[in-house]
Amino acid sequence: MKTPIASGHLNRRTALAALAGLPALAGCLSASAEAPTSPVAAPLASWNESASKQAITDFLGRVTREGGSDYVEPAERIAVFDNDGTLWTEHPMYVQLAFVLDRVKALAPMHPEWKNKQPFQAVLDGDMTALAASGERGMMELVMVTHAGMTSAEFAAIVSQWLATARHPRFKRPYIELVYQPMIELLGYLRANGFKTFIVSGGGVEFMRPWTNRVYGVPPEQVVGSSIKTRFEMRDGRPELLRLAQMNFIDDKAGKPVGINEYIGRRPIAAFGNSDGDLEMLQWTTMSAGARLGLIVHHTDAEREYAYDRNTIFGRLDKALDAAVANNWAIMDMKRDWKVIFPFELG
Repeated sequence: MKTPIASGHLNRRTALAALAGLPALAGCLSASAEAPTSPVAAPLASWNESASKQAITDFLGRVTREGGSDYVEPAERIAVFDNDGTLWTEHPMYVQLAFVLDRVKALAPMHPEWKNKQPFQAVLDGDMTALAASGERGMMELVMVTHAGMTSAEFAAIVSQWLATARHPRFKRPYIELVYQPMIELLGYLRANGFKTFIVSGGGVEFMRPWTNRVYGVPPEQVVGSSIKTRFEMRDGRPELLRLAQMNFIDDKAGKPVGINEYIGRRPIAAFGNSDGDLEMLQWTTMSAGARLGLIVHHTDAEREYAYDRNTIFGRLDKALDAAVANNWAIMDMKRDWKVIFPFELG
């Protein structure tokens, strides 16, 4: 790539509107008068002893202690997680955007006209400034060419094949190896304590479902994401779902509580995010009665991963960072709070 995407030209909603087609510490974390009974074993081996880890274990102790004032029945123990930047890396660009660019390059031999047609030319030339200049219209054109006009099964196979071969430009590893080990442990810790864990992401739902169970232990029916429209068809006597070149739902910002309500049907009591795109999900989860947990993953480790917050294109954390302080959400400092970041660091 020749130049980075210029700030302000390709904002998160623009990117997610496109990526969708390719497709949030509650205020109730004050210590109780007596120490809560310890919940099911808290391995969290990759977490240093810190305020954020204490917030998690205290919360679990309160909501799982039968007879306690904050006890929550297992059926109501719903936890929601953003994906990009919360469960896996999102820099130097969203993984799904990298997928889009690679798909354009893979399809280019069948479209020689793309060499002189934007935004395809920008992708083929590695000119991210020109790509950003194409705006939402250009991104959507790339999306529809590379992600519509096929069945859902065909798209899932393409995603799986790409994830098996694509490598992160910095770490030179498959993207599914760049998931956060401490968050994998947190997912397991919650489930061991009777929680049902959901992914609620701005990314494409059908981009995530082929691999989330294998990587996170989150089955496809517990993944909420952005989507394009599909249509039922009979093809050669077989029923298929065809992906159409039309947006259906964008699961970002204010769309996340809507998606949670429509697809989960229960208000979460714990939410985990890392960006302004998760603000409304955190608000919806934590601003209600009872024990609630909200946690922000703050990227502060440029050496082991990346350091960014207010001034970034991908995963901007500005309004949500201020809201975390105002609402007493836990802010997890990646550099300070995590012993390791990726599973491969465990050897």
